[in-house]
Amino acid sequence: MQISKLKFGIMLAAAFVLGALVVIAFNCGKTADASLSDSKLGEIQQNIDKYYLEDYDQAELVENAYRGYVAGLDDPYSAYMSKTEFESWQASTMGDYDGIGMTFSEDDSGGFVVLEITKDSPAEKAGVEPGDYILSVDGKTYSSSDIMAADIRGKAGTDVTIEFLHEDEQVTKTITRDHIVQQSVESKMLDGNIGYIKITQFIGSTSDDFDKALNKLTSKGAKSLILDLRDNGGGMVDQSVQVADEFLDEGPVCFVEDKNGNSESYDAEDGRTSLDTVVLVNENSASSSEILAAAMQDNGYKIIGQKTFGKGIIQTTMNLEDGSALKLTVMQYLSPDKHVIHKKGIKPDIKVKDKEKTEADEQLERAEKELGN
Repeated sequence: MQISKLKFGIMLAAAFVLGALVVIAFNCGKTADASLSDSKLGEIQQNIDKYYLEDYDQAELVENAYRGYVAGLDDPYSAYMSKTEFESWQASTMGDYDGIGMTFSEDDSGGFVVLEITKDSPAEKAGVEPGDYILSVDGKTYSSSDIMAADIRGKAGTDVTIEFLHEDEQVTKTITRDHIVQQSVESKMLDGNIGYIKITQFIGSTSDDFDKALNKLTSKGAKSLILDLRDNGGGMVDQSVQVADEFLDEGPVCFVEDKNGNSESYDAEDGRTSLDTVVLVNENSASSSEILAAAMQDNGYKIIGQKTFGKGIIQTTMNLEDGSALKLTVMQYLSPDKHVIHKKGIKPDIKVKDKEKTEADEQLERAEKELGN
């Protein structure tokens, strides 16, 4: 499977939480640093040096100045990352890192909600559950999910103290980090020869693992398929496109459009399973998972569940000269039929709300019914 019509040089496409993102090599040099130093910031620095009572770390002040400059865009998806934070972030996007095994996203009110817990991870052992809200990490609060994620990750064997909101109660947990190997694809056979594949996020191994799961289910006699994208906050765009290639004929999976209206497409090249397939989504399905769901809906597949999150923008991470990075919103994506997704989401063909206080999975049951079981 290939991705065509990408005229910019993609090195990597990834995101830790709630994001569709492409990472390109882009050397920004020292221009931004020089312009800041020659401005009011330099005057502020002189006064701090001369009058501030307490000791302080000059390097940390400068790093925070960069963060504040980008935060001034008032875009929750754009961020400055230090060299250490960027290296940690890159490791996590490949699904192999040191941390606690927890995936979270920013909701539409600015809170950080836990979506997935890796099986047998430190987070699971500590009793963290999907739906919990992260309030602070080692006493710090955050406006950027990327910076929070970088602080949660750390060397295996070290501790991190996180304050959560769990069922309207504030709880504090000190969790020992471990080495985490994420599995983003889960599969099983359901009654009636229905195959089931859940993709929790799009990391470097997702499309390969999806292919293996699909082939395994087919060999076991699956006649139809449920693709579950619920609580999938996004991730690597190219992985989403390669999964879409299994369901679409040759043609666009999505279009990307920059600030000047220039448009290019991610295209499916071949594939297309013969299995009758429906897709499950909910309010936490976002970004790269919305790319996949929208492409399938525009190509006649039924979408079941709740309206998706509505993040239809793409970030590019630019490598800075000193090893730090700038993550910046640079494009929006559109469905194959040119439908806008950002701030609108994808409306399911069959709306089903999963009742949280019951053990039954009403959305999954409706998907099985749609496939004739």
